[in-house]
Amino acid sequence: MPSLNHSYVCLQILKELLNHDEILPLPELTLDIANDLTPDISVFSKSKIKPNFFHDVSKFPEKPILAIEVISSSQTIQEMLQKAKQLVGEGVKIVWTVEPYSQTVFVTTVAQETLFHSEIVKNDGIEVDFAKIFTN
Repeated sequence: MPSLNHSYVCLQILKELLNHDEILPLPELTLDIANDLTPDISVFSKSKIKPNFFHDVSKFPEKPILAIEVISSSQTIQEMLQKAKQLVGEGVKIVWTVEPYSQTVFVTTVAQETLFHSEIVKNDGIEVDFAKIFTN
């Protein structure tokens, strides 16, 4: 269940991502992959998003260029890292798993897993300064 810290961190990440004109971060979008996975934030190229307000899409068929998961207090790091591997296995290029308590970002790609602490994380031109995210 999402908590205050979870919601706050998601909002701060969204605010940072909205500074990039070429991408569109969408919260809680169900993807048409695996068991209808729903990352906290899915980042797409703006050209991929064409809403039709007469016909909604409940399971989005495109894969995001970046998926972001923020761990809440009711989730374990291990289960969220498994979800990250599953997303990458389904074709999502990059997954950031954010752990607010330790102010850590786990970056998962097909090639590697990397760990960052309260610093700038940058992949494919998408950049977020997590030192700003974790500042009260």
